[in-house]
Amino acid sequence: MGTNYYSVRRGFDYENAESFWDIRGTEDCIHIGKSSMGWCFSLHVVPELGINNIEDWIRMFIEPDRIIINEYHDIIPFDKMMGTITNRSRTGPPPRDPNFMENNHAEPGPNGLVRHRIEHFEDGGCVGHGEGTYDYISGDFS
Repeated sequence: MGTNYYSVRRGFDYENAESFWDIRGTEDCIHIGKSSMGWCFSLHVVPELGINNIEDWIRMFIEPDRIIINEYHDIIPFDKMMGTITNRSRTGPPPRDPNFMENNHAEPGPNGLVRHRIEHFEDGGCVGHGEGTYDYISGDFS
């Protein structure tokens, strides 16, 4: 279970969309990534839109014609979004079950978190680890 985040063009009617799957991937609504409890943040890289790293996202976050929202239509302030991406930790011990790690393509991460193993699949995958508590993920995911 987790929460998806989006960068949305100001004035775009995202509240009346039936599903974010229907509107994301356009300049109007770009998937930022997903926050899942106990995991590093899955930061979406979208090379076709010029988004390859956290610096590209920061430039988009501070554009005055865009807002950050979550899948529940809550507006998220810049500093809260950055904290969600870069300042994560796990309460309790991280999973140590080798089957869990293998089945989820995971490895131990910082601050007791689990992170995605760098590997590429036909439809995307983890293309790198950020300098903090986030992983760069390509392809469609939620």
